[in-house]
Amino acid sequence: MQSVDYIVVGGGSTGCVVASRLSETASCSVALLEAGPRDRNPYIHIPGAYYKTAQGPLLKRYAWEPRPEQQRPDGETMVQARVLGGGSSVNAMIYIRGNPADYDGWADAGAAGWAYEDVLPYFRRSENNNRFADAAHGTDGPLNVSDIDTIHPLTRAWLQACQQHGLPQNIDFNSGDQAGAGLYQITARGRRRSSAAVAYLHPALGRSNLQLHTGVQVARILIEDGRAIGVEYIQKGQRRILKARREVIISAGAIATPHLLMHSGIGPGEVLARYGIDVVRDLPGVGQNLQDHIEISLVYQLNGPHSYDQYKKPIWKAMAGLEYLAFGKGPATSNLIEGGAFWWGDKCEALPDCQFFLACGAGIEEGVDGVPGGNGCTINLGQVRPHSRGEVTLKSGDLADDPIIRPNYFGDPRDLEAVTDATLLAMDIMKRPTIARYIETRVVPDHPEPTRDAVRQFCQREAHAALHPCGTARMGRDAEAVVDPTLKVHGIDGLRVADASVMPNIISGNLNAVCMMIGEKAADLIRTT
Repeated sequence: MQSVDYIVVGGGSTGCVVASRLSETASCSVALLEAGPRDRNPYIHIPGAYYKTAQGPLLKRYAWEPRPEQQRPDGETMVQARVLGGGSSVNAMIYIRGNPADYDGWADAGAAGWAYEDVLPYFRRSENNNRFADAAHGTDGPLNVSDIDTIHPLTRAWLQACQQHGLPQNIDFNSGDQAGAGLYQITARGRRRSSAAVAYLHPALGRSNLQLHTGVQVARILIEDGRAIGVEYIQKGQRRILKARREVIISAGAIATPHLLMHSGIGPGEVLARYGIDVVRDLPGVGQNLQDHIEISLVYQLNGPHSYDQYKKPIWKAMAGLEYLAFGKGPATSNLIEGGAFWWGDKCEALPDCQFFLACGAGIEEGVDGVPGGNGCTINLGQVRPHSRGEVTLKSGDLADDPIIRPNYFGDPRDLEAVTDATLLAMDIMKRPTIARYIETRVVPDHPEPTRDAVRQFCQREAHAALHPCGTARMGRDAEAVVDPTLKVHGIDGLRVADASVMPNIISGNLNAVCMMIGEKAADLIRTT
């Protein structure tokens, strides 16, 4: 029977980092198990092909249960990447760390050692920034973080409109001060996406002590006498066992991680017993504390070819492709979501609580339609620190059955009010002169001058998942915590969780950079604790 020192379950943003860093110690053997395929799809590596990866076959779709007032005829889905590199291989590449106060809040919630001053060195260690080199940014890490070389004129017009509304310009959302509008930096360099697989794993695969297995479904964690000793997995229809001499690290993401833990007998005892699963460790917090950013999309039809939608036409697409191949420049090097802002929905919040994105096109992201005229743009916005909490729980005792996901979006009424305010702000920005001259009409919502009540109802009805789930195996020392601050699962030796599920509270912005930071810190913790 095969064995290694460390088994890492999940080759996403965190798992790639953990496996790569652990394999730097030549005397340690590491196996990385990923359910999806290798990251060979060419669309993954072209920044401008984000519109393909955001809606394509590299995503695992989960149904989630909305609140009654959010029911839609076509149902609701939450997607998670299923490919090597995870979300970092398919996302919009936006590099955001959140606010320093987010991490100080983690420490206050029982995650000692995860305050901002503790995690900043790991952000810097990971980063190779092409513009900033200061106390907040690193230039020697494996992860390429860059300005976007090609900025669409519509993005610049929208950022000017934000300033006309009164938002200050912000040149660095990761400086510790998020307030204002500005250009995003992305995890790419030139013509190529810098995913966790590209940045961390690919350079490490030449090491003889690192194994990679893709197309692998881990069925359960093997536990003997209170210790994780390996995993049982399915590959090409065959059940196999891999033993871990030191530790098993679960990095499967905020949906799959609690699902796997529960099917391995670790979770709420009452739920496990209901489905005939032997209780190895009664941990009521597994699957609880689910958090996600809820998002609204405002779609506008433009009065001419003023967005990237024009590149959907064969001749323009061919020209962009030639420019990309010949010079590594042009629209294909853009992530299509170049500019954004952080501002207040709830004026009582000490820090900006809403994030805005301008997508220079319509129908780029899953669930957002195009426009009748063919040329459009989309304003996406969401609350970055929601108060609502949901859960991931079992549907049955069969691992093949997806879990039940109840995000409970807008379960706390403060969230709906903040998103309503942010939506009204976004609509007002689109009336400012520098952007209004490009607008033909607003398609979604289609009411010309909606009242606040109408906007609230629109938000409640049309809000969708921002696809940033986290918190379902949170850090802490209390009875509801799943892992301690060293990421060890309470009551089980040799088992850790390292992914977005360990976050006590969601951070103020996109999660990908944070997941890689968790991977960097996790590798140090595994080696030293």
